[in-house]
Amino acid sequence: MEKEILSFFEKIQETVRKTDFSVEISQEGKVLSVGDGIVKASGLRDAKLYELIELESGDKGIVFDLDAESIGIVLLTEQNGIKAGDGAYKTERIVSVPAGEALLGRVLDALGNPLDGGPKSEHSTYYPVEREAPSLLQRDFITQPLYTGIKLIDAMLPIGRGQRELIIGDPSIGKTAVAVDTILNQKSSDVISIYVAIGQNISHILKIIEEIQKYGDFSKTIFVVADASNSFGLQYIAPYSATAIAEYFLDKGRDVLIVYDDLTRHAEAYRSLSLLLKRPPGREAFPGDIFFIHSRLLERSAKLNQKAGGGSLTALPIVETQQGRISSYIPTNLVSITDGQIYLDTLLFNKGIRPAIDVGKSVSRIGGKAQVEAMKKVAERLKIDYSRFAEVEVFTKFGAHLEEETAKLIRRGERMREVLKQPRFHPFTLPAMVLSFIILESGILDAVDTASTGKACMEILNRTLSAHAELVNKIEQEGRLTDKDIEMLKNTITAVEI
Repeated sequence: MEKEILSFFEKIQETVRKTDFSVEISQEGKVLSVGDGIVKASGLRDAKLYELIELESGDKGIVFDLDAESIGIVLLTEQNGIKAGDGAYKTERIVSVPAGEALLGRVLDALGNPLDGGPKSEHSTYYPVEREAPSLLQRDFITQPLYTGIKLIDAMLPIGRGQRELIIGDPSIGKTAVAVDTILNQKSSDVISIYVAIGQNISHILKIIEEIQKYGDFSKTIFVVADASNSFGLQYIAPYSATAIAEYFLDKGRDVLIVYDDLTRHAEAYRSLSLLLKRPPGREAFPGDIFFIHSRLLERSAKLNQKAGGGSLTALPIVETQQGRISSYIPTNLVSITDGQIYLDTLLFNKGIRPAIDVGKSVSRIGGKAQVEAMKKVAERLKIDYSRFAEVEVFTKFGAHLEEETAKLIRRGERMREVLKQPRFHPFTLPAMVLSFIILESGILDAVDTASTGKACMEILNRTLSAHAELVNKIEQEGRLTDKDIEMLKNTITAVEI
């Protein structure tokens, strides 16, 4: 019996040795079908995922599906007369985009081609759109602040360089405005900004470009645009391309801010591609890997340690909700991926509060680790007091009798809200923010009519900034104030007649 078993296995081994398992490697395939921006091709059995494929018609696409008999290609260009039987050719390279200093101040498409009418720059450096995120050994703790210039955020929801902070809310209540104001505030910093427009209307994108040209530093900003008229393939690849461009500067030890506007449309583009490729739909018809496409994108944001170059990539992804439903599929995915969220509320927006940020639903998981000492001192209790005020404010609607302590909290909260209100294109410097909160804490605004609080605070702030240039410089350069400095400032402020 034992001999028979050994003989049987010897026959199998002999058969395996004689069998030719090699496959025919072909560099040219044939188009089997085409439609809705999707091409099916056969004959390219050694094609790699996300490899660039060139078609006989001159079109280009990326490999999205690897089946036993064919591959699925997502077109990145317009369909220029592709038909069944046309040739499909491997390029042996993963889709890459040009990267370098020459891209600063330019408007590009998702493949790095200029859209601003300027000349196409010659590049020797190309970065793949799909790249592994930095490892844990390359990352460092996030301690350096990235200032938005928005008082409410920098005081209560501080963002650090290397952080991923989600901006979330209903349509048209100021999500993009918060992100654009943050880009504008980098005018006086060393941070490079990249704005990615995904599925937006051209008029909306042009307006943002004009705003940054007028109020910001356009020479430190890069636009990557895949508007609503572009193919789903370009809309899908745009945030990855922009991140690849950002990683060039990250590798050089630079600090970069990237805004993804917005990932709701990005998810919808990917869902459309997946359904066209006949992938099985899951919740809300999104494919099962929808979480993965955003997690692998946002994981590329990081603060690198000195050994890895010391640069940082800060991400501000934007996601849209419907009627405030933050528990819907894509928003909850992104909330779990990011390091906090800035939630904009429709009710606050309709009341005329700008920015319409709901402090109670917003959070920054980096918190005070990304704040300088001076800001920590003056903003320590700000979020708690503001949240308490928001909770008890509801009682004023019913005309209920309030205890003196509650009434005092509401009066202070109303003035706090007025101080935190901020028009667009008016970023505050760090000293101006710190002094604004010292003015608020001093109590001098308690006697001012609520409607006049903002104006009175600005008047006192301007006087204080000019009268204490030495302390202003200390905040700017060292980021700190002693208790004695704060007490002296409060005494000076309360002595002012308003």
